[in-house]
Amino acid sequence: MGIFRDLRVIYHMVFKPIRGRDHAERLESFYRGQARDYDAFRKRLLKGREELWFHLDRPEGGIWVDLGGGTAANLEFFGPEMARLKRIYVVDLASSLLEIAAERVRCHGWNNVELVREDATVFRPPEGQADVVTFSYSLTMIPDWFAAVDNAWQMLREGGQIGVVDFYVSRKYPPGELTRHRWLTRWFWPCWFATDNVFLSPDHLPYLLWRFRPEYIAEYRTRVPWVPLGRVPYYVFVGRKL
Repeated sequence: MGIFRDLRVIYHMVFKPIRGRDHAERLESFYRGQARDYDAFRKRLLKGREELWFHLDRPEGGIWVDLGGGTAANLEFFGPEMARLKRIYVVDLASSLLEIAAERVRCHGWNNVELVREDATVFRPPEGQADVVTFSYSLTMIPDWFAAVDNAWQMLREGGQIGVVDFYVSRKYPPGELTRHRWLTRWFWPCWFATDNVFLSPDHLPYLLWRFRPEYIAEYRTRVPWVPLGRVPYYVFVGRKL
C-alpha cells in the first residue's frame, strides 16, 4: 500500500499541472488529489518538525498559531501538553488539507483547536496576540513570505516565540556562522522545487535573524524519497520577539 500511496503523490506532484487564478486556488489544485496521502509521504521528507516543537514553549493558557498548518499533523507532537494551551489555531488556505485536519481533530477529541481557512499574511487570532507562532514547511509555499513573517511578528506578544522549519539554500556569502552551500545546491534545489510552487530562499534565515532574537538554529540535509543521492537542505529556527 505504501508504494501505491507514494506513486499517487508523485503523480500529482510531477504530472498534474497546477492551475488557479490566485494563490489559494493554486494550493488547492496542488493538494486536492494527494491530501489523503499527504502525511504518510511527507513524514519521510519533512524532517525537523518534532525537533522544532521540542524547543518551543507550552505556555499555560497560551495562544499558539500554526500558519500553513495543513492537516494539523504537527499537533500530535504536543502529546498531553496540548491541554496546557488555551487555543491553537491551525491556519491554511487549502480546503482539502483542512478537511483532513478536521478529521484528525475529531479523532483526538481536541477541544481547544480551531481550524481557519485564511491567508498567513493577514490572519490574526481573535484574542489579538499569540504566545507562539509556527511555520512548518509553509514559508516556502507562501509567495509573500516576508509579509507572513512580519505578520507573525506583529501578532506575537512581547517575549513571544516564533518557530520555523523549512527547506532553504544559503546565500553565496551567508552571514555569521551560517552554513554556506555549494553553487550546485544553491541552483539545483530551487529549480527542482519551483515546479511545485515551492520556492527555496537564501533569505529565510537572515531575515528571521534580523527580526527575532535567535534561541536555537540548526541546519541539516535530508534525503528526498525516490530521488537517489538527493539531500535537500533544511533548517530549524526558534526566536523570540523582544
